[in-house]
Amino acid sequence: QVQLAESGGELVQAGGSLRLSCVASASSFRDYGMAWFRQTPGKDREFVAAMRYRSTQEYYADSVKGWFTISRDNNKNTVYLQMNNLKPEDTAVYYCAAKKWIILSAVPSESAYDNWGQGTQVTVSS
Repeated sequence: QVQLAESGGELVQAGGSLRLSCVASASSFRDYGMAWFRQTPGKDREFVAAMRYRSTQEYYADSVKGWFTISRDNNKNTVYLQMNNLKPEDTAVYYCAAKKWIILSAVPSESAYDNWGQGTQVTVSS
């Protein structure tokens, strides 16, 4: 079991930027696919971005492509989500997720991840 701790969520004005961080307790962090999901009240959790294990390839939901950037620092066991040009519809609880040796087809699937953080609230005011 991997413990994940997100941070960086806060209230920001539309057009602003935030960087979320997620620190993982895994000793073999580089073997984990890491992802960000988000959820708003009454809606299902939706995929935002991900990186596979031992790879620099990035994957994004169409709604954030070009605005958000995912990155990871394997030396710090940390994955980041840089969010630029934020919009009110980006308001959500953002969750970090991890899955060891995740296969490519499973990358955007919530059910594929078996380790989750507690979430961090991002609120974008108009």
